[in-house]
Amino acid sequence: MEDIKNEPDQVAKTARYSAPALEKGLDIIELLAREEHGLSQSDIARSMGRSVGEIFRMLVALINRGYIAQDPDTDRYSLTTKLFAVAHQTPLIKRLTALSGPLMRKLTARINQSAHLGIISDDVVLIVGQVDPPSHHVMSIRLGARVDLWRASSGRVILAFAEEDRLQELFARVPLPKDKTEAHLREELAEIRLRGHEITDSFVARGIVNIAVPVFDHTGHTVAALTVPHLERFDDPISFQTCARHVIDTANTLSVALGGPTVPPYEDKTAPPSRE
Repeated sequence: MEDIKNEPDQVAKTARYSAPALEKGLDIIELLAREEHGLSQSDIARSMGRSVGEIFRMLVALINRGYIAQDPDTDRYSLTTKLFAVAHQTPLIKRLTALSGPLMRKLTARINQSAHLGIISDDVVLIVGQVDPPSHHVMSIRLGARVDLWRASSGRVILAFAEEDRLQELFARVPLPKDKTEAHLREELAEIRLRGHEITDSFVARGIVNIAVPVFDHTGHTVAALTVPHLERFDDPISFQTCARHVIDTANTLSVALGGPTVPPYEDKTAPPSRE
């Protein structure tokens, strides 16, 4: 009964401390974050259920602060990289990128493959680090990209070592792929945990094999994943097995630098598995 009695007070307090203008600006940023090609002013207004006049001043303010930009040819609005730059100032990401940068550059030069570092943010995988090799032919993902949680090797290896409470929350909140059930995904995560890494066909491109390894911090929790989307080239002097070994070693080096545990080294027992 006491909770019921206090509920109107809580609602009143929430209303009293609300900031409609700020919420409007955040709604615009979150909306544009999901749109790869941007949106027009009328599209933004329609998606938010507001009039063009209601959002015009907010769009101007966000442009002036550098968070969004307007394409002069299409008049569409899209996010700039400023929000990503601000996020990189957080202690975790700042330390991750500072430590991983030199290691990833050394790795990509050694294996002649691109590499990226991903974390889980807002129920998606956010790419916070990306390095290309000197080769002319590469397979890479852009820095700042947001990838579906269940269809990214980075997300899968992070979640393979996650606590059960966190897994349950994500299974309840994040839609599963149409061809997967929770039971099926749990089996795959258990296999990744047992092996210590994931080697599997890319979820987005044919002929690419993902090599993904978790990165741990000093608490033993997975904070990121190092992934190489391996592109097989004709007459490549660097074997897949050598590449996988270096990726795992690099991820383990990063974990140690963060004070965390490591996963077992690569064992060449089988060929790269494929998902039927």
